[in-house]
Amino acid sequence: MKKQVICSTVFPLLCILLLFLSVEAQTCSPSGKIKGKTPPPGQCNQENDSDCCKDGRWYTTYKCSPPVSSQTKATLTLNSFERDGDGGAPSECDNQYHSDDDPVVALSTGWYSNGKRCLNYINIHGNGKSVRAKVVDECDSTMGCDSDHDYQPPCPNNIVDASKAVWKALGVPESDWGGMDIYWSDTD
Repeated sequence: MKKQVICSTVFPLLCILLLFLSVEAQTCSPSGKIKGKTPPPGQCNQENDSDCCKDGRWYTTYKCSPPVSSQTKATLTLNSFERDGDGGAPSECDNQYHSDDDPVVALSTGWYSNGKRCLNYINIHGNGKSVRAKVVDECDSTMGCDSDHDYQPPCPNNIVDASKAVWKALGVPESDWGGMDIYWSDTD
């Protein structure tokens, strides 16, 4: 009770600063590492400049993502959700492939939230524009470097992996597709 009185009467600005810092400090720490192995010949699709695992290299894994807000900062990456695309297997949410002409995304493991955002829409803001996209898959931050993940490394914990339609809707020149800072939020 005494701390509350001090915060509300004596040092209100300091208390607000401490609250802000404690929210900012809610981070997502790595959960482990996996050791890469060279993919079998022809088994890592590099269609959208995707990385393939390297033999002996250690890759960081995450079970969480940064906290979601009304403007969650993320990195937008390019992914194909079509059969034989660099996304690998069918989408987790509906076990289907999706046209790259549809605005669809995969979210890092923590944001995917065990499928709680499956088939829901998110708003993506970047390049001065916005687009509404459907969550259809997980960009796995916990595993990688195997056939289920097209021999690609685990996703970082802050990824919105998007179809070509999302990049087009944001008005990003095709020569700049691949990685871009964005903000996203759940739709109402």
